[in-house]
Amino acid sequence: MKSLLKYLKEYKKESILAPLFKMLEATFELMVPLVIGGMINVGIARMDRSYILTMGFVLVVLGLTGLICSITAQYYAAKAATGCASKLRYAMFTHIQALSYEKLDTVGTSTLITRMTSDINQVQSGVNMFLRLFLRSPFIVIGAVVMAFYVDVKAALVFAVAIPILSLVVFAIVFANIPLYKKVQDKLDKVTLSTRENLNGVRVIRAFCREKDETAQFHDKNQTLTKIQLVAGRVSALLNPLTYVIINLALMALLYKGAFRVDVDGIKQGDVVSLVNYMSQILVELVKLANLIVTLTKAMACASRIENIMEIEEGMGGSASVKKEEKSEALEDTKSADGYIVFDNAAFAYCGSSENALDCMNFSVQKGQTIGIIGGTGSGKSTLVQLIPRLYDVTEGHIYVDGKDVRDYEPDELRKRVGFVPQKAALFKGTIRDNICFGKEDASKEAVDEAIRIAQAEEFIDKKEDGLDTMVEQGGRNLSGGQRQRLTIARALVRRPDILILDDSCSALDYATDAALRKGIAELSYKPTVFIVSQRTVSIQEADQIIVLDDGAIVGIGRHEELLDNCEVYREIYDSQYKGEVNGND
Repeated sequence: MKSLLKYLKEYKKESILAPLFKMLEATFELMVPLVIGGMINVGIARMDRSYILTMGFVLVVLGLTGLICSITAQYYAAKAATGCASKLRYAMFTHIQALSYEKLDTVGTSTLITRMTSDINQVQSGVNMFLRLFLRSPFIVIGAVVMAFYVDVKAALVFAVAIPILSLVVFAIVFANIPLYKKVQDKLDKVTLSTRENLNGVRVIRAFCREKDETAQFHDKNQTLTKIQLVAGRVSALLNPLTYVIINLALMALLYKGAFRVDVDGIKQGDVVSLVNYMSQILVELVKLANLIVTLTKAMACASRIENIMEIEEGMGGSASVKKEEKSEALEDTKSADGYIVFDNAAFAYCGSSENALDCMNFSVQKGQTIGIIGGTGSGKSTLVQLIPRLYDVTEGHIYVDGKDVRDYEPDELRKRVGFVPQKAALFKGTIRDNICFGKEDASKEAVDEAIRIAQAEEFIDKKEDGLDTMVEQGGRNLSGGQRQRLTIARALVRRPDILILDDSCSALDYATDAALRKGIAELSYKPTVFIVSQRTVSIQEADQIIVLDDGAIVGIGRHEELLDNCEVYREIYDSQYKGEVNGND
């Protein structure tokens, strides 16, 4: 929590003025019962109308002044709370942007969304309530007791008995609710995760007729959250009836004691009314204080959850600190150690996994070559190419780019040299031009036009009424799968990268468009080193080198013809795709 207070530093003035004006409001509020008591004791008792009017005017002045102080305090408290939350949200978003894929996978998207929204909102409410009430409520409770003893010591003894009992009930209920609220936030994470998964996978769910199953699962998680919230709500619901029972018993005792004191001329009727008002003020402020503690408890729990995210080390972290052994002898003997990109006995395991997703990756790539990567589903193709721009870091061995270990590069420096097209085409809301220039903001018109032409996107863009200024919906919802893929390829090409990685990013393209795309890339004047990950052998047949993966291991390296002769896995993939043609020829 302390580490998050730095976001309030720029709001020191507001953090001081808000409670100060609340104290002023509380001071005026404590004067009201005395003024009312005076009106009864003097004005009504003596039938002095001018005194009643004068005191009435004083009450109006106290009320208006208190209102002005309250509004001013609320303004400063809201300004400090919203400003703090805004800076915290920005800092957290910036921090998340700097986290590695591995750490994002470990934390989980739903958790991060909850932290960025619900948790920060709770912290904002906590700061707001704290600045408004942390001095006001205790001040009024203590001030009301002092004023009660000032009015009449004997009658005020009722306060000395009632307030400890009232405080005990209030704070017992509050502290009983603290662990429940923490559980509520945890269960909320699971509901958010379930909602996100269903929204992302709605097509799959409908395609396999799993709506009822998913609805049932969501219902279970939602019911679990509801039950915990109901328990917390029932405990909280005890607060008002119990406190009002205690306060009404205290008021009964106070009225009985006060009436007795009035009979013996110990105090006047107005003093009894003042004491009753002070008792009511204490009740209201204790309830407010209890709610403040509940809000602060939620805020502190949420702040702790936010702090846990902020404490995650930025960048690649752990796996990047692997000691750099000497290049393996096997690589020196069998591969070109001076290749532009070299995998030296590289291995990788996902966080929490006991087995490597990739093992013993040994190969080298010369500058300007085209490398095809193929294998069955789950063989590690995408993982392999994601190691080059350090989206993940190897857990063993090394990867060298241009003679330098990728872990010696600054991530930005390395990634500026790479054009990466992921499996899932990710587009952002904006124009087609905005999405293409996302890869290079200052791209010239010639560079954009060249990227569009090579990505085979000219045809459908020219048909759009607004051309490059056509709006793209979030995620590219208003475009087909092939159109989305071509735009993401153009986005990578506009950077003119040294290394171009196409991670199964042509799966939605027909064979003719795929062939035209590969031909365009091959004719690029700056000759990038190209990695093509594909499920289709036709997409990689012309590659300078094809790497065949099976269960995280390399089972074949060579050209198309060589692999057909000496790699069983490659031959099986090829035969499965051309089975009909082969049988027809037979």
